[in-house]
Amino acid sequence: MLTGNWSQVTEFIILGFPHVQGVQTCLFLLLLLTYLTTILGNVLIFLVVRLDPRLHTPMYHFVSILSFLELGYTATTIPKMLVNLLSEKKTISFSGCLLQIYFFHSLGATECYLLTAMAYDRYLAICRPLHYPILMTPTVCVKIAVGCWLAGLAGPVAEISLVSFLPFCGPNRIQHIFCDFPPVLSLACTDTSVNVLVDFVVNSCKILATFLLILSSYVQIVRTVLRIPSAEGKRKAFSTCASHLTVVLIFYGSILFMYVRLKKSYSLDYDRALAVVYSVLTPFLNPFIYSLRNKEIKQAMRRQLKRTGILG
Repeated sequence: MLTGNWSQVTEFIILGFPHVQGVQTCLFLLLLLTYLTTILGNVLIFLVVRLDPRLHTPMYHFVSILSFLELGYTATTIPKMLVNLLSEKKTISFSGCLLQIYFFHSLGATECYLLTAMAYDRYLAICRPLHYPILMTPTVCVKIAVGCWLAGLAGPVAEISLVSFLPFCGPNRIQHIFCDFPPVLSLACTDTSVNVLVDFVVNSCKILATFLLILSSYVQIVRTVLRIPSAEGKRKAFSTCASHLTVVLIFYGSILFMYVRLKKSYSLDYDRALAVVYSVLTPFLNPFIYSLRNKEIKQAMRRQLKRTGILG
C-alpha cells in the first residue's frame, strides 16, 4: 500500500554495462560495427530474395520477412544503447521507456510467430510434399505473415497498460541494458504481483506454445526424413531446415531462460548477457546463418552482384 507524499518519476536512468568503465569507447565501436553489419546483412538478404525470381517461394518469403523484422527489432534497443555508452546522461523518459518495451516485445513476439510459421512451412514441404503447393499458396503465405504481425503487435498491450498505471516514485535506475518489464517493475512503489503474474502467463503462452509447435514440427520432419532410403535425400531434406533450426535454438535458448520464470533467480550480469544474445547477437548472426549455410541464397547474391556489375 502506498502512503505519504510522493512524486511520479518522469524519466529513468538506464545503467547499461556498469562494469565497463574505461572501455566504453571500445564497446561502443564493437556494438556499432555489429549493428551496421546486422543492418547490411539483413537488408542484403531482404533485397536479394525480393529481386531474384528464383527465390519467390514460401520459405524465402518468410526469410525476407524475418530479415525485415530484424531491422526494426534491433532499431528498438541498439541505437539507445550506443548513445548511452558515450553519454554521461543515460536517461529515457517514462513514455519513451514504455514505447521501447512495447516495440521490443511486440517485434520479439512477431519473431516467435514467424519462426513457428517457417517451421510449419518446412513440415508441409517435407512431410506433405504432394499437398504443399496447394496448402502453401502465395495468398496463404501473405495471410500467415499478416497474422504473425498482428498477433505480435497486439501481444504486449495488456502488460503495457498495467505498467502505465503503476506509481513510480523513486529510485529510477534501471539495472539493465534497455527498458524491459522485469527491471521496470522492480522500481514500482506498490505491489506488482499481478503484473509479474500477467507477464509470466503471457510470456509462457507466447514463448512455450510457439516453441512446442516448432518442436512438434521437427519431430514429424525427423520421422519423415529417417524414412527416406537414400543418404543424399536425407542430407538434402535436413539442409533445408538447418538454417532455421540454428536460429530457433539461439533465439529460444536465451528468451526461455530470461522470460519464462516467476522469480528472479539469476544475477543482473547474467540477465544482461542473455539480453545481449537475443537482442544483439541473434539478429547479427541471422544473415550469416541464412547466407553461409544456404546455397540458393549465395547463388542469388552472386547473380545480383553480376547484374549490377560488381562481379564480372
